[in-house]
Amino acid sequence: MTLASILPFFHSSIHNGGMRKKSVKTPEFLVKLLNSRSPSGYEAEAQAVFDHHVEPKADLYSRDPLGNRIATVNPDGDPVLMLAGHFDELGLIIMHVSKDGFLYFDTIGGHDRIMIPGRRVRICTRKGFVTGVTGKRAIHLLNPDERKKLPQIHEMWIDIGASDRNEALSRISIGDVATYDHDFEVIAGSRITARAVDNKAGAYVVGETLIRLAATKVKKTLKSRVVSVATAQEEIGVRGATTSAYSVRPHIAVAVDVGHATDHPDADHRKFGDTKLGGGPMICRGANINPWVHDRLVSCAEKGNIPFQIEADPRPTGTDARAIQISRGGVATGLISIPLRYMHTPCEVCDLNDIENCVQLLVAFARSLKKGEYGIW
Repeated sequence: MTLASILPFFHSSIHNGGMRKKSVKTPEFLVKLLNSRSPSGYEAEAQAVFDHHVEPKADLYSRDPLGNRIATVNPDGDPVLMLAGHFDELGLIIMHVSKDGFLYFDTIGGHDRIMIPGRRVRICTRKGFVTGVTGKRAIHLLNPDERKKLPQIHEMWIDIGASDRNEALSRISIGDVATYDHDFEVIAGSRITARAVDNKAGAYVVGETLIRLAATKVKKTLKSRVVSVATAQEEIGVRGATTSAYSVRPHIAVAVDVGHATDHPDADHRKFGDTKLGGGPMICRGANINPWVHDRLVSCAEKGNIPFQIEADPRPTGTDARAIQISRGGVATGLISIPLRYMHTPCEVCDLNDIENCVQLLVAFARSLKKGEYGIW
């Protein structure tokens, strides 16, 4: 068989494989958030996207010293509902430049060290972006014992092609941050991949929910005051949620984050539960979750024919929900999660239908609230 005869079949296979799933239009707001670079404490790009899309639709809009974005619709409503989705992400921060011009870094957020070497990264500097590559000693130069070990953070570096320290420092500065150079892409149908679905998708959900609630016909029937918060610095200790919950003073809150989809090899359902892409929002039950809020979310999903999954968590969750729940005198807090594969890696995978169903669920939940309902059980 010749190469000429193979190629038509190869191209046909790719085309047919891509047609197995119906394509879904991706919202521009979501794509721009996913492609923005916003390590914790350096969220400016994501802030600008959220400002552009959400501020014009809000009755009230504010920014705070931690970098949160706080958008309100129906400000005279009761009860006060807070929706929170963080828009910060993992990153690398430059700590040292060697005499030979190599950049040494530390991590922002919870990295899997196996994922770091051999990546193209974009360093955010005052002068613009600088491209670099994360390096370590090649496998050929490791002895058998070294090959079995993960390199420590200080044993890796970023190569920007500089010839020495002075040249490197003319292009970057200590304290500059870097992100992996992996942007949004559709894999097939409604399945997408991006560097930071965790949790730009959640920030999109709370922003888009407010946009839809602000529509005139919907707003006229809305009883609650809805405050959508794109929270900062979640990956380093739910800091933005801590301060914004204090200032918003909600009666009820729902955090939106990503959760582990376990529909892939090497996921033991006995340990991690059974959740899947395309199965709908994951509604959490557990010690961190107000039962009234959970039950209302489930009721809204059932009435709206919105697919959903239940996840259980026996302890305070690793999300903004744990900070909001104990703000001031306590807040009736729920959590919905977007199913996600390969969390905290450069190429996370999710389903656009799950994101859209999260928006629909929160719209229904907000519209279901009546005056005086504060989630007390």
